[in-house]
Amino acid sequence: MNAMVLAAPGEPLRESELPVPEPGPGQVAVAVDACGVCRTDLHVVDGELSDPKLPLVPGHQIVGRVVAAGPGAARFAAGARVGIPWLGWTCGECRYCLSARENLCDRARFTGYQLDGGYAEAVVADERFCFPIPDGYDDLQAAPLLCAGLIGFRALRLTGDAERVGLYGFGASAHIVAQVARHQGRRVFAFTRAGDEAAQAFARELGAEWAGDALEPVPEELDAALIFAPAGELVPAALAAVAKGGTVVCAGIHMSDVPSFPYDLLWGERVLRSVANLTRRDGEEFMELAPRVPVRTEVEAFPLAAANDALGRLRSGEIRGAAVLQIVPIDD
Repeated sequence: MNAMVLAAPGEPLRESELPVPEPGPGQVAVAVDACGVCRTDLHVVDGELSDPKLPLVPGHQIVGRVVAAGPGAARFAAGARVGIPWLGWTCGECRYCLSARENLCDRARFTGYQLDGGYAEAVVADERFCFPIPDGYDDLQAAPLLCAGLIGFRALRLTGDAERVGLYGFGASAHIVAQVARHQGRRVFAFTRAGDEAAQAFARELGAEWAGDALEPVPEELDAALIFAPAGELVPAALAAVAKGGTVVCAGIHMSDVPSFPYDLLWGERVLRSVANLTRRDGEEFMELAPRVPVRTEVEAFPLAAANDALGRLRSGEIRGAAVLQIVPIDD
């Protein structure tokens, strides 16, 4: 099968021919139709996340069709359309797993990081960590739901009943969570790179009542802020923007160092927290919610061989919405 492979962090992906993977116990083999290109993929490829499996097939926003099942796997019939997310396996027996916090499992394994992912024509996955794809989404439109959507949904839920929500960095996650927030009756404020008028216009199209530069004063106090951009300097800015009792959620897996800031920015029972990974419950709830909003994803499609181009455009902030690799199935 064709695949794009990371041989060493910091190097471009290499187009490679690999054996078609066979499913093991409890696993399904999936012919990949589409795979979203996530900023986490960039962190893996650029070496900002340490100790990936090497060589590695990246990608963890995978949509495809089940073509085979390993011993004991009976959850999905052949031909079923499934999504494979970042969380690929947990131990099920540690204190985190036993307290509904499997996203924090110390032994967890992640798709496109410790497990080969979806920048390929086929992949195997633990069937317990696959989700049915809701009707009404084609493969390209569904792919961003599996991380950009899930992480945004988990981050938004951690803000409680916050009415005025600021989104810092208006990329794949923010363009989805803005729709969810508006569906829930919240007010959305979008913060972008300085002078990024295209992103600001995009945010307003999706229901943001205000959009502007991330480091400029806000028009009114926020109840919560979600930081999707991996820029530590946004943390003090977001804390300064939220009202007393407000919450700032750092929604990325990697962020540059947070600069020191005066205690006064945190005082007043403001909360600063992070989001780590996802749980299967997050996936089930979001996949049920997305069609009811309805969430509509905007994607830019790339062929598998152009994965490096997609990563480069994402790195430079040139993607409107989400980048998705469109895979030609191995049986076509």
